[in-house]
Amino acid sequence: MKRENKLYVVIPCYNEEEVLNETTKRLTEKMNSLIKKKVISKDSKVMYVNDGSKDSTWELIKKIHKQNDLFTGISLSRNRGHQNALVAGLLTARKYADVVISMDADLQDDINAMDKMLEKYDEGCDIVYGVRSARKTDTWFKRTTAESFYKFMDKMGVEIVYNHADYRLTSKRVLDEFSNFHEVNLFLRGIFPLIGFKTDKVYYERAERFAGESKYPLKKMLNFAWDGITSFSTEPIRLITLFGGFLTFISILTIIIMLIVKLCGVSITRLSFGIVALWILGSINLLALGIVGEYVGKVYAETKARPRFIISENLNENEK
Repeated sequence: MKRENKLYVVIPCYNEEEVLNETTKRLTEKMNSLIKKKVISKDSKVMYVNDGSKDSTWELIKKIHKQNDLFTGISLSRNRGHQNALVAGLLTARKYADVVISMDADLQDDINAMDKMLEKYDEGCDIVYGVRSARKTDTWFKRTTAESFYKFMDKMGVEIVYNHADYRLTSKRVLDEFSNFHEVNLFLRGIFPLIGFKTDKVYYERAERFAGESKYPLKKMLNFAWDGITSFSTEPIRLITLFGGFLTFISILTIIIMLIVKLCGVSITRLSFGIVALWILGSINLLALGIVGEYVGKVYAETKARPRFIISENLNENEK
């Protein structure tokens, strides 16, 4: 007889009071359906992770928890960002669950894809990635920048799943191994492919946000992309080295040409040539120092080994 898996659905929440009631309604229907089909055990839960919200998100989570046994939650002591909140949820959920699915609170991830994810888990997959089949709901700008991001990350040598965000299924043993990754600079889309084990993909269409505003405006997306590159790739430093070598070759070649031209009796204005050269070299030096500084800063942050999150309240523990 097939064992019913204890599932936890982990959902980071930051100022999500506008969507939580609808999210709770839809997930209640989905979880009850999976329990009825005996795909998951009746002890399965949805875990909301309050990421230091400034609105009434946490009060709403506690209210939902009291009214519905399917829901629980943890609250972080302060806002730590989506990736840290997600890690807090995953590492907490692994104490209780056999398998965990992470998703966003905004109802854009298709919750019906959970069925297929659980099927693949039963077939032996330890990680199942939710992958967008299309980007019809995105604006041209967001679609272009997002697709460029994945392609650029691939060029930089970062192993990620194309068009996958953080909608994924992970087994308990994957999360046990993930707990050994202690880096402060988090980029989960790059970490999970490093863990290994049998993986697969489930394709779905992402819907428009039900309510509220996106928590990832352009500035945050750019910072997220930069963190991903500098956390998993040394290609930027390598490119600077290659570019420096190229400029050195060009400089030597220019000097040789200038000497040949001068020997031929042609007058050259050295001052203008020198000023342009100084501007170019100065700009490149500043760029190089900035990129190297980013890596040094990340090393500094890692060596301090400060906690990635602090849980101030766990509704599961409150029940004991």
